[in-house]
This record gives sequence, C-alpha cells and structure tokens, in this order.
Amino acid sequence: MELILVVDDDPGFRKLLETILTGAGYQVRTAGTVGEALRLAAARQFHLVLSDLKLPDGDGLAVLRWLSENAPETPVIMLTAFGTIASAVEAMKLGAADYLGKPLSSPEELRLVVRRTLEQRQATAERELLREREQAHFACDRMIARDAAMVELLAMLRKVAPTNATVLLQGESGTGKELVARCIHSNSPRAARAFVAVNCAALSPTLIESELFGHEKGAFTGAVAQHLGRFERAHGGTLFLDEVGELDASLQAKLLRVLQEKSFERVGGRREITADVRVVAATNRNLKAMVAEGRFRQDLYYRLSAFPLEIPPLRRRPADIPELARFFLERAAASLGRPAPRLSQPALDRLLFYAWPGNVRELENMMERVAILVEGDVAPEDLPLPQAESSPPLRVKDIERRAIEEALEMNHGSRTRAARQLGISVRTLQYRLKEYGIAGGH
Repeated sequence: MELILVVDDDPGFRKLLETILTGAGYQVRTAGTVGEALRLAAARQFHLVLSDLKLPDGDGLAVLRWLSENAPETPVIMLTAFGTIASAVEAMKLGAADYLGKPLSSPEELRLVVRRTLEQRQATAERELLREREQAHFACDRMIARDAAMVELLAMLRKVAPTNATVLLQGESGTGKELVARCIHSNSPRAARAFVAVNCAALSPTLIESELFGHEKGAFTGAVAQHLGRFERAHGGTLFLDEVGELDASLQAKLLRVLQEKSFERVGGRREITADVRVVAATNRNLKAMVAEGRFRQDLYYRLSAFPLEIPPLRRRPADIPELARFFLERAAASLGRPAPRLSQPALDRLLFYAWPGNVRELENMMERVAILVEGDVAPEDLPLPQAESSPPLRVKDIERRAIEEALEMNHGSRTRAARQLGISVRTLQYRLKEYGIAGGH
C-alpha cells in the first residue's frame, strides 16, 4: 500500500485530502509545517508527497528541494491557491511532478492526479531496475572503476561490447588492455565462444603468420602436421591481437584482407578458409604517427580503429589506486594462506604520489611482494618505491574530492547521477559536499 505525505497548514483542507486518499486505499501521514514535513520525510520513505506552496515556516519549495536532494525518487505534487499558478509552474521546473489548485474541483481530480503520478513513479522505478539489472549483467572481473577516467571508459565499453565493432585499445604497457578486451568479449553475444589472444610482439614474422592463419603439413621445415591458426580457433568468438603495431608490412596486408573479406589461406595451403571473428586489437605505440611515417598501413589503421578506446595510465586514475592496492594485497595474501597486511594511511599517500611507469601491472607485482614480506600494517618504508622528491603527496581525501568534482561535472551537476556513478548514496554525497566545501550540483 502506497504511503503519502500531505503537507498543508489548513487543518480542514488537510483532513479533506486525508479522507479522500484514505478512501482510495492509500496510507496517509500529515504535516502542517515545513519542519514537521522534513522530520517525517527523514524518518521514512514516502511514495508521494502533496505539499502546499505557502506554509507558516517557509514554502513548499523548501520541501521540494529537500526531497530532490535526499529522496529524488519521491514525486511531489504542489498544492496552490488561485493566483499563484506561476509559482506552481516554477515548482515544476524545479522538479515537481504536477500541481493541483485549491480548492479542489472534485475528489476525483485528486484521485486521478495521484494515481497518474504514482503510476509514473512505478514506471520510472521499473526502468531504473531494468537499467541496474543490465548494468549488473555487464560484469568485468577485476575492473575497479571509481576514478572518473575509468568510469567513462566503462560507459564506453558498455555501449560497444554488445556490438560486432572492431575495437582498438590504446595505452601504455601494464594498463590492462587484455583485461579490457576480455571484458568486451564476456559482455558480447560471443561470450559463450572462444576468446583467443596472441601477442604480435612475442613471435618472429614467420611464426606469427603461422600462429594467426595456421599452416599445412610440410609448409616449411618442422611443419610435421596441419596447424589451425588463431583465426580458426576464434571462429564465432573474439580474437585479441596484442601489440598489433609490431606486425611487419606483409602481415599487415594479410590482416587487412581478413578484416575486409573474412577469409584467408593457411601457410602452404590453397584452400580459402572463412572465419566469423570479432577482432579487438591493442597497442602501446602511436599508430597514427606510424601511419604518417609509412610504418603502418593507413587502410589497416582505419579498419582496426572503428571504435578506438584509450586506456588511462594509473597515474591518471588516482582514485582507483587505494582500492586496486587493497585488492591485489588481499588476493596475494589469500594465495599465501595468510591474513592480508593493512595499508596504513602514510603508505597509501606514498602510493598515490608515485608516477607508476609500469601502471597496474607494477602495482600488482608490488603488492605481491608486500604480501610476502610484511605482517601487520604496511609502512611507507615497506614499499620499494623511490623517495619523494619535492611535491607533497596526494591524500585519499584529495583524491575523493577530485572524483566527486569530476563526477558532478560529467553529470552536469546532477547529484543523483553523480552519486550513482560514484557508487554511493545521495546522502553520502551530500555529506561529502559539505565536508569538502564543494559548491554546485542540484
């Protein structure tokens, strides 16, 4: 049964509304002032609030503003006497769901507006639930994303993963490009089929051609049996080409043909083979510059970069460092069968100050070392990092403040959407805004 709060300083009109709504099957609570209304709203969740515009200790807009910040899912219907319609329209601009004139034209008018507003609220709640379920389905193991840079990347992944677009992942070594590629695959229609990875920099041109396209028996010395290449093994699934910028000119031409025609021949073979494969490529090199220098085919670059994504280096996502460090430390300790050491605040400050040239991979390796060597609290001197030179270290609070400011900016000042992005409640966000003295937002 829906619970409705009626706010009006006229006891007779308040009672009339309560009687009509109770008769329609709703539970009703009443208040005669702004202060009383806010005390009731803070104590429990209402499905709907009806509030007069003029109240003894303020106006209904104060109630509306409080609810929009602290209970944004609660719709508000403004009650307004003749002559203050303009104020009601202004209230709707501020987020009111509807308004009713005083006196009521009929009890049915009240029941109709209330029912319509509650139905809209239910529809909105169902859409939000569906969105949350879709996002919950979008799962990427070990993808920690609190920093605005990573939140933005995840938003892009959520859009491209269900498609068949070729994706080019660009970023420094150690940023987690294969992890992102697996995230794309696991959230695509191809998730039940194979994810096949190949490091183009790890093999010689002859071997990489055989690895990608396979070879026939006797194709070259040592080819004692037929070998299926990565494209064939990835049929129906995803092929991850890591360090694609390392391919030589002849292999670039063959890769372009596969992307264009969806077919190829094994080394030493003549039969044309087709493969339904989605390609995700990655590089830590500047392919645009390589194209300009004539070292990478421009047509292949355009094919690979149908949907380019930049993976931010760890130094550009500092809000993620504490959580990543704890995750790696706890996982490493668990593998050793011992309790995880606790990162002290000075140790966290030291991690936040470091530039991380090796990115996430470097942080992971460091936490594995710490898990082996340290018991109890982790002090700054337990971290094998170069000594700080001059600048004072960033602190967790500084990082949190920056993340909040960026989330508000990305969501055009909406505290509700910013809180959702940050993974905190609106009330927690409100507290942090006051704590850090951050102005703005609505």
